[in-house]
Amino acid sequence: MKDNNLIIRTNNLSKTYGNNSKNEVQALVDIDMEVRKGEFISIMGPSGGGKTTLMNMLGMLDRPTGGEVEIAGIDTTKVREQNLYRIRRENIGFIFQKFYLIPTLDALDNVLSPLLPVGIKKEDKKRAEELLTEVGLEDRVDHKPGELSGGQLQRVAVARALIMNPQIVLADEPTANLDSKNSHHILQTMKNLNKELNTTFIFATHDEKVMKYLDRKVSLEDGQIVKDETMTNSKN
Repeated sequence: MKDNNLIIRTNNLSKTYGNNSKNEVQALVDIDMEVRKGEFISIMGPSGGGKTTLMNMLGMLDRPTGGEVEIAGIDTTKVREQNLYRIRRENIGFIFQKFYLIPTLDALDNVLSPLLPVGIKKEDKKRAEELLTEVGLEDRVDHKPGELSGGQLQRVAVARALIMNPQIVLADEPTANLDSKNSHHILQTMKNLNKELNTTFIFATHDEKVMKYLDRKVSLEDGQIVKDETMTNSKN
């Protein structure tokens, strides 16, 4: 029977870099993973363990060498490259470690930027303003990235990731380079949005500060899942 709550499924997912046996690197090895709607998950492990590679597979930013990646019931490994953009746009929001905000745009227009290819409507601007208020930046909507702190930039990135109402938000090291106070503020903001909107959040991180916010922790080492734990002390 089909599980309607299943939002992500991987089956024997593998990724190998290099084109011959001498320089081959197995970044992912037979990853089997299921994620349900509304989960708040961290993918943890040492640098080079495969976290970012797995996130790139889930976000369809890179193609696997073998296996399957299902997003919202679609086997993305069978979708042509030119059609992946639509699946990403409709299902996934990204929060990048380096933010990648557009320096010439203010916070409001940066949040709206994912909508540029499809056109921005009046209700979209209202939604962007609400999101900036949700992350505590209602007084910074007209500020450009150069006028914002690191924590404020991260919050703009969170709002931008949510503007398309994605089912999934993928965040690569979202608390890297943030102090403890800003880290906890960002995590609590995302946890609140996770609960309010039933948005699935998946982090790639080695930051232990995220532990008390998680529903689940998946540990990767050498491209393999070595532990998959349900957390019982998750903050509401």
